[in-house]
Amino acid sequence: MSINQYVENLNKKFVLGNTTEHTFRGDLATLIELLAPNVLVTNEPKRQACGAPDYILTKNSLPIGFIEAKDMGDKDLLGENRNKEQFDRYKTSLENIIFTDYLSFYFYRNQECVAQIAIAQIVNGKIKPITDNFSEFEQLLGNFCSYNIENIKTASQLAELMAHKAKLLAQTIEQALLQDKENKEESSLYDQFKAFKEILIHDISEKNFADVYAQTITYGLFTARYHDPTLPTFSRIEAYNLLPKSNPFLKKLFGYLAGLEVDKRIEWIADDLIQVFLACDVTKMLNTYDYKQYKDPIVHFYEDFLEKYNPVQRKAMGVWYTPIPVVNFMVQALDHILKKHFNLPKGLADNSKVKVKIKQTSKGEGGYDQIEKEFHRVQLLDPATGTGMFLAQVVDYIHQKMQSQQGMWLGIGGYLNE
Repeated sequence: MSINQYVENLNKKFVLGNTTEHTFRGDLATLIELLAPNVLVTNEPKRQACGAPDYILTKNSLPIGFIEAKDMGDKDLLGENRNKEQFDRYKTSLENIIFTDYLSFYFYRNQECVAQIAIAQIVNGKIKPITDNFSEFEQLLGNFCSYNIENIKTASQLAELMAHKAKLLAQTIEQALLQDKENKEESSLYDQFKAFKEILIHDISEKNFADVYAQTITYGLFTARYHDPTLPTFSRIEAYNLLPKSNPFLKKLFGYLAGLEVDKRIEWIADDLIQVFLACDVTKMLNTYDYKQYKDPIVHFYEDFLEKYNPVQRKAMGVWYTPIPVVNFMVQALDHILKKHFNLPKGLADNSKVKVKIKQTSKGEGGYDQIEKEFHRVQLLDPATGTGMFLAQVVDYIHQKMQSQQGMWLGIGGYLNE
């Protein structure tokens, strides 16, 4: 199909007077695949219902561009009025996207409109070609289809890109779950939501689950890429193989994400994230952190990511990075206080218990009975857990102390068993 034939096909349908934005989708897909034969154009209604753009263009099984099509003659292809919310969401999350009404095409790259062109126009109720623009359109489309994400050089830039895509992923997952709930469909995604609700958080909503799921996928891919020794390649399957067995929850989730049963409504965003990680050397990037100050850069980077993704949630979760020297001082000070002022020679490593009488909550015949319960003398509570840095340093501090006092391992072994 030539561009001229494409315009003729549009006109044949348009003059019938009963067209919608869906009428011409097949024609545009055919035209793009003809002009860019190494690109596969996918138009999946189920994905669109959950927030995906109308067309996903892939090369070597990975997304390289997106197209959002509106009804012919749409007056808001710049996304300044009724299309603003949707267009802004796509522009911030997807680096390479076209907005079109099948006649005019607006090319966006990294949130900026880099080109616009019309290959036809409506004149006296018919669609007329603008042949002078055909050659330029082919060049623009060729450039669009040859897009490769630019190398990402800073942790801040990576955190921002990850956050944008995680937001889109969370919105898509929530819409998919609500769609399944309304249609009473038992999808693999909805099964995971029910299992999560039954086993972990009984009152979690679809929105909150989508948020947890999106963050887990995004940060799981990041962690896998950090441990990836083969920079030229990366995929969902490779991510699954790179994740440690010590985290069975994450391993199982990525087994699903890398498998054939993955929900197609979220697959495309995961693959778009893969493109982001292919454009950076995560290990080299995080090596810019001062290791004396940031013992675990992966943990510290989560603060950067969450700040971009949801600063309100970051504050609520207490994800504020405290430098290691400060945390170590706090841990050592606590250990000293326990030894000196509470007569606990082992300090934080103390595993002794104390008996405490507790009043029952239910009233018996003789009033409120008291029962005796045992509690550890030393218990740790971190109300602003965040990344768990304080608790991790306590464990590390106790471990170091036990290593330097081998004779005490028997005692600490009993403590760990409890």
